Amino acid sequence: MQTTSYIIALGSNRRHGRYGTPVKVIDAALSAVNLPLIAVSSTVQSRPIGPSLRTYANAAAVVETDLSPPALLDHLKSVERAFGRRSGQIWAARVIDLDIILWSEGVWASNKLCIPHTEFRTRAFVLGPIMEIAPDWRDPITALSIKQLKARLDRKRALP
Repeated sequence: MQTTSYIIALGSNRRHGRYGTPVKVIDAALSAVNLPLIAVSSTVQSRPIGPSLRTYANAAAVVETDLSPPALLDHLKSVERAFGRRSGQIWAARVIDLDIILWSEGVWASNKLCIPHTEFRTRAFVLGPIMEIAPDWRDPITALSIKQLKARLDRKRALP
């Protein structure tokens, strides 16, 4: 089977009994993913989206695997469950969130998974870490690089 690359976004805003702070949870999750890590960003802090009040720790990683997108999704969900993540309220505080953002093969769409991630272009806490490790990776939908997407997001907008 062919090895492909994925960009995974990691987020945490809740302590873990064994691993500690959200920053340490990110490090532990990177190990638990147990796939070849080609590049790993630094961890940044971000404000939450939605009702959660806790600051997030966010990072990104480029991994290589022969897993298909659905198989990688299942693998990442099993890591989330092992860290105590339970399905439920959207945007609630969580020990770990692992999202597939991009895939070296372009677009993937099914009822469970969309690659590229539908919201990544609008989220500085996702684009910032990716920019650090893969600035030239192109969004298969817009054909813009991560560097270009980040510049567009950061650009100051005139008030209406």
